[in-house]
Amino acid sequence: MALVRVQNLSRVFDVSKPWLNRVIERRSKSFLKAVSEVDFEIAERSTYALVGESGSGKSTIGRMLVGLLTPTEGNVEIEGVDLAHERDAARVEAVRADIQMIFQDPYASLNPRWRVRDIIVEPVAAKGGETKGLAEKLLEQVGLSAQDAGKFPHEFSGGQRQRICIARALASEPKLIVCDEPTSALDVSVQAQVLNLMSDLKDDFGLTYLLISHDLTVVQHMADRIGVLYLGRLVEEADPDTLFDDAKHPYTQMLLEAAPRMDGFGREVVPPEGEIPNPIDPPSGCAFHPRCPIAQQICQRERPRPRSLGTTRVACHLAE
Repeated sequence: MALVRVQNLSRVFDVSKPWLNRVIERRSKSFLKAVSEVDFEIAERSTYALVGESGSGKSTIGRMLVGLLTPTEGNVEIEGVDLAHERDAARVEAVRADIQMIFQDPYASLNPRWRVRDIIVEPVAAKGGETKGLAEKLLEQVGLSAQDAGKFPHEFSGGQRQRICIARALASEPKLIVCDEPTSALDVSVQAQVLNLMSDLKDDFGLTYLLISHDLTVVQHMADRIGVLYLGRLVEEADPDTLFDDAKHPYTQMLLEAAPRMDGFGREVVPPEGEIPNPIDPPSGCAFHPRCPIAQQICQRERPRPRSLGTTRVACHLAE
C-alpha cells in the first residue's frame, strides 16, 4: 500500500529583481523551475531515495512533502490526503502529525538555548501530550544516555547531535520521516552508525523514509526504491539491484561511473562532461541532452516521458 503519492509535482520560484530595477534595466520577470512534473509513490514501511547532483530539486521535494513549501502544480497525497488542496483542516493536521523531518545540518536545526530534553519533547508538548520521561527513553533508544537530557546541543559531537535530531523526530510517533542528507556532515565511521540506527528504528517502529542524498553508496544499502533527479526532473526509477546493475538513463550511468568503488583502484574514469544548465533557462526537450553522449535530434525537440522497461521507469528516448 502506498503511504505517499506524488503526482505531476512542480515548484517554481520567482527570482526576479525588484520592480524598479526591472523597469530601469528593461528586464522581464525571471522564474526558476526547481521541480518539474515529478511522479512517484512510497510504499508503507519502505525507504524511497532521491539522488542527484546539487541543485537537482531533492530538498525542494522533501520540503513540499512535509508542508514547508506549497507546490506550484501537482499533488502530494499522504495517507490519501492532499495536503495542498484539502479543505478539512482537521484531516490535514492529523496527517501532518504523522510526518517529521531530519535536516542536513544537525547543529543548525537544534535550538542552542534549549536543553536536549526540551528539544526532544517539543513536538509532543506543542500538542499537550505527556512528556515525562519521554526524552530520556528516546535518548537511550538512539544510543545516547538518559543523563544527556540535561545538556545543551554544543556539548555533543556531530554524530550525537544527529542522534538527538532522530530522537526528536521519533517523539511524536510519526509514520513518515523525510531525511534530508542526514549523514552528509558526518565522518564516514559516524555515517555508518547513524544509517544502521535509522535502519533498526525503521524495523522497530514501522517507519517509512524519504531519504534525500547525493551519495549513491548510502542509498544502495538503505533504499527499497531509488529515484534519480536531474534539473528537477525524475529521469529514472528502479530498485537498487536493478539500478546499479543495469542503469538505463545516460545520466544515471554517468553518476554510477563517477562514484568511488572498493574494487576501482587504478581505474581510469572519464570525468562528467559539462555543467548543469541554468534552471532559469533550461534546455529544450530532454534537459540532459547537452551533456548526453548518445543524444539525437529528437532529444533536443521533445521532452521524454517516463515509461516502464521491466521494473525500471525511465524518461529517455533512447533507453533501449
